[in-house]
Amino acid sequence: MPSSPRPPLRCPVCGAALNVQVGPGDAARKALVCGSGHGFDAAKQGYFNLLVGKGTVFEADTAEMVAARFAFLDRGHYRPLADAVAAAVVPGITPGEPFTVLDSGTGTGHYLRVVLDEVQRRTASYAAVALDISKFALRRAARLNPEAISLACDVWQPLPVADAAVDAITVIFAPRNAAEFARVLRPGGRLVVVTPRAGHLAAVAAQAGMLSIEDDKDARLAESLSPHFAAESARDLDILMMLTPSEVADLAFMGPAGHHLDRTAITAKIGSGGVSTQVEARFRITVFRPARSAP
Repeated sequence: MPSSPRPPLRCPVCGAALNVQVGPGDAARKALVCGSGHGFDAAKQGYFNLLVGKGTVFEADTAEMVAARFAFLDRGHYRPLADAVAAAVVPGITPGEPFTVLDSGTGTGHYLRVVLDEVQRRTASYAAVALDISKFALRRAARLNPEAISLACDVWQPLPVADAAVDAITVIFAPRNAAEFARVLRPGGRLVVVTPRAGHLAAVAAQAGMLSIEDDKDARLAESLSPHFAAESARDLDILMMLTPSEVADLAFMGPAGHHLDRTAITAKIGSGGVSTQVEARFRITVFRPARSAP
């Protein structure tokens, strides 16, 4: 568990500082409370819902999609990717100094778990904030990463994090709010972004109704983060997998296709025989620095 204080959080209603408040009793429930009296109780699964007002207009991942993602990631298929993300984060750590990570679009928390395991090998003083809009994902993420503060919030709204409060931000297949990321990242901090490359999951993409990867994705990524960030480095990672029909269905259903196809439809598209399929995942891990400190 981290020995550092919880990361500075901001109230989504008034912008005042949020503090963790613990109720009495052995089974005490936690709450986030600001000085103006706005409070947010922890769900029984351990996350906090900070989607205030009308919440979000974006479609959150369903319980079934999250279950498919958890099953797929828990088998370790994408563990090399999690290791690569962690390797991109930890160079920013000064041994013994406090370090705070923000995982935006944390999903089931599998990637953050590997990052935090690497962080704690280098410093005993660390903290983490995990963001997602899916309560089903956050339920699993909060259990997997109990030392993190898991928050339901919309990344396109002002983030409930104080200015210059985090040392590293990870964004894995999730939206990127460049202005807010630049605001909460400390000078010299690292923004680690994972995107798919051309040919990603090509063996199953067309038949499962998965989106194809645009040729200009890298250029659009850089443009979306400009003028707040500049790319410092990039690494390509390919993972070759032999997947059963059930695993292929999990892979397809856990992504955007799960929003417009049910699992039965996806299974029908890919077939349900006992033959395994060779599938190649192609990723790019890009490290960005705030433009003011980019080389």
